[in-house]
Amino acid sequence: MNHTSFAQLPVVDIAGLRSPFPETRALTAQELGRAARECGFFYATGHGLPDALTESLIAQAKTFFALPLEEKMRWYIGLSPNHRGYVPEGEETFAGGTFDRKEAFDLSFELPTLDPAAPTLGPNVWPDLPGFQPAVSAYYDAAFAIGRTLLHGFALALGLEETYFDHLVTQPPSQLRLVHYPYLPEAADAPGIGAHTDYELFTILLPTAPGLEVKNGASEWIDAPPLPGAVVINIGDMLETFTNGTMVATSHRVRKVQQERYSFPLFFTCDYPTVVEPLPPFVSAGRPARYPRLVAGEHLFAQTAQSFTYLKQRLANGELQLPAGSLALSSFGHPEAS
Repeated sequence: MNHTSFAQLPVVDIAGLRSPFPETRALTAQELGRAARECGFFYATGHGLPDALTESLIAQAKTFFALPLEEKMRWYIGLSPNHRGYVPEGEETFAGGTFDRKEAFDLSFELPTLDPAAPTLGPNVWPDLPGFQPAVSAYYDAAFAIGRTLLHGFALALGLEETYFDHLVTQPPSQLRLVHYPYLPEAADAPGIGAHTDYELFTILLPTAPGLEVKNGASEWIDAPPLPGAVVINIGDMLETFTNGTMVATSHRVRKVQQERYSFPLFFTCDYPTVVEPLPPFVSAGRPARYPRLVAGEHLFAQTAQSFTYLKQRLANGELQLPAGSLALSSFGHPEAS
């Protein structure tokens, strides 16, 4: 594990990853790799997201979450066959059983039909609000394009061919969450969403207010407030596994604060059947493989099924079974849920 005792997140201008000049892309990838290895979290500027796109996304989220609960429950995620829709407060819990004051709306890479072999693939659920679907879809597409650019950057940073991972990301269950943390006038400044790592390759986060905390290499919690013009990038379980721990999925949490806030993470991941295991360049006699073989979609589904109330109920009554070899929550990075 290479994490340093960083006191703030580094800033990486990723515009160079889109340069027509290989030398520029390589130099930018070096900065990307340093941030990924030393922190596992960084601010990305030069991402190219238009302000109008993010402002429209935030406006649509505010409109949706302002609806009465009974209206939002029309799109309850437990009614979806492929885990799409509204997540009410208390539906989701992390390792340690923490209960958090937040609600969300979940969507993903849109496919026209369900796939019985891949329970998180298929069509999205869309509220019948004017402008909601086009605004959210446009943001998804733009953020997903950033993910592809970063995927090339990470490959270069790891000494691989720039397009090394491309064939693993064709129709992935890459989830976008619209998350709302309500105004809590009585809230003390205290830990909120339990410490956890993200399950996927990496996350692209657009936050609107402070609250995010990241654990550094000295096990200290570091504030990661929004940086104007930047998105936050963090390494996930799958990239940690591919690199045999060269890049580490950093534990993070959300502090309880009084102010209302919104957060928009896109969890960029591999195609459902992708086998995730340490790659040969990162395995040697002196550094044996440290991670079990995972199937990307099965890992994502298992972690999700252990986090959501409606899925845990289905596990308990035998409607669902976890894939063989499923890992417990918070099996990567710094797992302390404190």
